[in-house]
Amino acid sequence: MKKVGVAILGLGVVGGGVYEILTEKKEYFKKTQNLDITVETVLEKNVERALARGVNKSNIASNIEEVVSNPNVDIVVEVMGGTEPARTFVLKALMSGKSVVTSNKELFAKHWSELEEEAKKMNVALMFEASCVGGVPIIRVLQDGMQANEIQSIKGIINGTTNYILTKMAENDADYETALKEAQKLGYAEFNPTADVEGFDATYKISILSSLAFNSKVCIENVYREGITGIDKEDIAYGKSMGYTLKLLGIGKRTDGGIDVRVHPTFVKNDDPLASVNDSFNAVHLVGDSVGEIMLYGRGAGALPTGSAIVSDVIFAAKHSENYYAPFKNNEKGNKETKFVSDFVSKYYIRLCVKDEAGVLAKISGQFAKGDISIKEVKQMTSAESLAEIIVITHPAYESAMKKTIEKLTALDEVVEIKGFIRIEE
Repeated sequence: MKKVGVAILGLGVVGGGVYEILTEKKEYFKKTQNLDITVETVLEKNVERALARGVNKSNIASNIEEVVSNPNVDIVVEVMGGTEPARTFVLKALMSGKSVVTSNKELFAKHWSELEEEAKKMNVALMFEASCVGGVPIIRVLQDGMQANEIQSIKGIINGTTNYILTKMAENDADYETALKEAQKLGYAEFNPTADVEGFDATYKISILSSLAFNSKVCIENVYREGITGIDKEDIAYGKSMGYTLKLLGIGKRTDGGIDVRVHPTFVKNDDPLASVNDSFNAVHLVGDSVGEIMLYGRGAGALPTGSAIVSDVIFAAKHSENYYAPFKNNEKGNKETKFVSDFVSKYYIRLCVKDEAGVLAKISGQFAKGDISIKEVKQMTSAESLAEIIVITHPAYESAMKKTIEKLTALDEVVEIKGFIRIEE
């Protein structure tokens, strides 16, 4: 039976989950995997927290040097989050000949190339299943389950915090601030929720997932990003009445004009499988040219779900002598030969507050026509006296043309305000 020594950097929520799984299932892994896995050491500043987890005091390291110099440690698990000191610690582990398993999407999205270069030099594993979509094994599917396919698109709810907020806004008719406070109270959102609600977290994840899906490095600079802070509950309600559900989506598409990668609030049809993914759950929808459609669903965060993905990587690294590295040119700035779409195409939902006067709709329609944008549907909603709300749904149009048209509409005397502007995926 193979003996495997593990070190855990950080014993917070996720690190605690990893420690729990590895210690409580030690005998199970012996029976099912023929591996004797032992947590040899943990790096944790809060000694009391480590002791409360059941870690022996002699196994609590006070600095990274104690970890990387430990000959009994084969695999280092990094669950600290952020870029520093995580980057420095991971590099030291790799340079010391230790394989690394990480759940750190920001670190990986920003420094994948650098970390992989060091892993290759030392011929050790660099595993990152838990960096995207928590316990859902999307990385393994992309690496080992879809080789027969050129993936056409990847689309998913990949941030549980925003999905919880949008779910509560839809179900409870709550405004954004109220839903955010509830998410913070329950621990779904941080005190400073910027990374989640402004779409940074989802951007890191779709950068990693799209790189694997399209076999080319997708840097975070290649991802269009927009968060949910500007979403009104009225738009969610109006969308629902018109057959749409609002989600923050990470989207990657292979197009004739290049790779199209973005994160933004998106209306999907109510009968779309992603529309029924609620609360903090995540889901990813893949389309392959051979297999067709595949959807993976599960918990995108949490101690045990994320711990599950990390331990899966630990076992994979322990059982495979050949290490997996990116099958594409993994440069820091990506492959210069890869084309990215700078002006994507989408359908749009626009809500306008206008003066309730004759001829207003004709003027608005005229601006869309001048922008070569075809209107699919128009609805007028009740509003305050002398004002009306008009909702326009368009056929597919270029983003640049749509934004120019929005500028033209805003300049009209008859238009009081553009209240909603949301893209549609069907």
